[in-house]
Amino acid sequence: MAEDWSNTEVELIIADYLSMLNDELIGKPINKSEHRKNISKLLNKRSEGSVEFKHQNISAVLIKLGLPFIKGYKPLWNYQRILEEKAIQLLSLQKRKLEPAFISFSEGDTAVVPHKYDFDSILDSAPEHRVLQEPEIKYGKKPIKINYLEREQKNISLGTKGEEFVVKYEKWRLIKENKSALADKIEWISQNDDGAGFDILSKNKDGSDRYIEVKTTKLSKDAPIFFSKNEYEFSKERSDKYHLYRLFNFYEKPKMFSLQGDFDSFCQKVAINYKGYF
Repeated sequence: MAEDWSNTEVELIIADYLSMLNDELIGKPINKSEHRKNISKLLNKRSEGSVEFKHQNISAVLIKLGLPFIKGYKPLWNYQRILEEKAIQLLSLQKRKLEPAFISFSEGDTAVVPHKYDFDSILDSAPEHRVLQEPEIKYGKKPIKINYLEREQKNISLGTKGEEFVVKYEKWRLIKENKSALADKIEWISQNDDGAGFDILSKNKDGSDRYIEVKTTKLSKDAPIFFSKNEYEFSKERSDKYHLYRLFNFYEKPKMFSLQGDFDSFCQKVAINYKGYF
């Protein structure tokens, strides 16, 4: 049975992860395999597989803290308390170094919506819906106060381009189904009404309505989404016609999965804000 990771090992692997993350966010190529080999030499006989699992655990920690993660490391949530504690310590120490990359990630926008795209290859499977229990760890303060994952989703330019992309996709889908007349009836609702509870009114091939909410990210499909009470309530009222379109890897090679129903049926919601009355 493998020994528990020591404080020093945990600090080393988190520091290595944050270095890779910073490079990835500023557009510098990273070699994950080379990093695993090099960091393994500094650890207590840890295999590259063990190192990769720990990197995935770090992705989960960063998501909990509202921070971007390395796209190639799918988050694994079964991490030990020490991992989050040490991540918080290192993030606090490296805040000034990392925040420019976090800001660029959440506020930057260089994507151009292509006039033509191979929509035949865009659809992907959704992440497995599972009951997720975030480790309950109390800490005095968040090392970085801003939720950069939420800020990225609120990036108006990114969101608009994601919706534009989906409008093009929906027109392509209906034309492919020999429903050109229905394709002409697609409405981009959020351009004029940001409080409708959905973004695009499209059509099914039988002519019935399809209410589409678009969530766009530059990260992988495992990044969490953020939704309003209005969006949540509308999905409950129109669950039979409500569709979430999740666009991911948007700045590289856009991919998408879609889910039908209300938010409770396809994801687990976690309260992150409250409103208090006096």
